[in-house]
Amino acid sequence: MNAGGAQGGSGGMGPPGRGPSSPRDNTARPNGPWFTCLPRCETQVPCGAGRHIVGWEAGSLRLPSHPDVEGELVLAALGGEKARCVEVAEAWARHASDLSVLAIGPRGPADEIAVGWDDVIGAARDVPGARPVPGPGPGGQPRPGSLASPPGPTLARMSARRQQMQEERLAAHRRRNDMLSLLALGYGFQVRLIGQVAAAHARPGEGVRPALVAAIAGRLGPVAEAWLGIDPDQVVVSLHHGPGWGSAELTGRGEYRRLWVSLRPRWLASVWACGLARVGRYLVVAVEQPGWPDARVLGVRAPGAEPEPLDVHASSGDVPHWEI
Repeated sequence: MNAGGAQGGSGGMGPPGRGPSSPRDNTARPNGPWFTCLPRCETQVPCGAGRHIVGWEAGSLRLPSHPDVEGELVLAALGGEKARCVEVAEAWARHASDLSVLAIGPRGPADEIAVGWDDVIGAARDVPGARPVPGPGPGGQPRPGSLASPPGPTLARMSARRQQMQEERLAAHRRRNDMLSLLALGYGFQVRLIGQVAAAHARPGEGVRPALVAAIAGRLGPVAEAWLGIDPDQVVVSLHHGPGWGSAELTGRGEYRRLWVSLRPRWLASVWACGLARVGRYLVVAVEQPGWPDARVLGVRAPGAEPEPLDVHASSGDVPHWEI
């Protein structure tokens, strides 16, 4: 997959000129929360001596087995053990707008990420150990290898650097555990987290656009392959701004064949994360009337064609299957 409007192969073929994408300009305006086309989902998490249900509904993580999360956090702060369900919810909140989630998460239902709770539990045991700074021995006498005189600026800097390195190791450890826990929730939760992150950056600044383009390209490539039979590496993605949904054009032949697709940043959340990227023979480019299990979307039958309004219906499941 190519991203960011990169040029095609050595034949010098560039993207076609793009005029107004469609008279249906209402796609430029959000018409409801991004998750309106998604049902609730749930899974089981090993917590304490048993397994508890963790659910997702209407854009939020739910912990039905922990009705007083704030109280549990207070007890944990006083030295009690924090429940794993609560740890998972905290990890979700920490990464709800983390762009790196878009690079780690799956590209589609066939892209299985095999992480289980045994992996999470094993990683949690591997806590980076802190190295104690040498201090005085019994009776105030210096320990072997330590200095009797007060630490000077050099030792103070060394101690500060050691502490910084330890904090960095702990932060990296927590981040690894966070990601393993979020992936262990399963595909349904993984795509919902991707949707939440993408929605948080629906109006991206310059520094955010490359990550969004790469995330859309990585997920549109397999969809385009199923739609047209084109190699995912021949799909070139850019972000669309302004009226309409964007554009999709096919140029070149053979190794110079390119599918140029320009989509709104919201596509990743409201379309892909909701399982709507391809319905029947159509590439879905926008959602006009979101809903579950019935929605109205805009679908493109072929590159260069005008989008058509489609009434679609979904079957139940963590990963919705939509049909016209």
